[in-house]
Amino acid sequence: MIELTLIGIGTGNPDHITMQAARAMNAANLILIPRKGEAKSDLVDLRRDICAQVLAATVRIVEFDMPVRDAGGDYAQGVQAWHDAIAAVWREEIARHLPAGGKLALLVWGDPSLYDSTLRIAERLPGVKVSVVAGITSIQALTAAHAIPLNPLAGSVVITTGRRLRAHGWPPGADTVVVMLDGGCAFEALDPAGVSIWWGAYLGMEHQALESGPLARMAPLIAGRRARLRARHGWIMDVYLMRKEPSNG
Repeated sequence: MIELTLIGIGTGNPDHITMQAARAMNAANLILIPRKGEAKSDLVDLRRDICAQVLAATVRIVEFDMPVRDAGGDYAQGVQAWHDAIAAVWREEIARHLPAGGKLALLVWGDPSLYDSTLRIAERLPGVKVSVVAGITSIQALTAAHAIPLNPLAGSVVITTGRRLRAHGWPPGADTVVVMLDGGCAFEALDPAGVSIWWGAYLGMEHQALESGPLARMAPLIAGRRARLRARHGWIMDVYLMRKEPSNG
């Protein structure tokens, strides 16, 4: 029997590790850490650092090369094929390092429930018992960094992606929109009138970056700063919240 625990580790700050997460890491026989290419080597280093700070027990740590998603063709089919490839790598590592069974842990950025596919990939492993340890999400880190509430009083919140925001615009009826996985500054496609934005990149990390203000003024500033940060670090992880001013009508 393989017991797989998906452990939310927050957004890169070891202080985000909960006591439950620390116990789960120390109870594991094996922790798998993905390598995502030289440009994202910081993410591997952060996971290594978390393990070094949290592990008191002797736990085997194995790194593996993350398959690369084919960006061409149909998006959904490409993602499904990518998930199949990741699951195949997991099976290989399990067979190699836990042939008699045991406890496997994967450290998941943020929380496994929020715009993360680890749970969907784990479904491809028949006979594996899966459990989840909740983690601090990028949304929580963003609202904490800006010291703002997620929702307006009695208001609604929609969580979406940059791809959907660019394709469909502001979600109907939403007072607040949180946008994740935006690789192209989709906020630039919106009518900025009456909209404020709170943006954050590398949340919880040493080089955390924050911006906020009226969207009309902040859109070009955020886009420029985002490009410079990505060029400097070779990668970027960011999220933003936008809120519309109440209508007087």
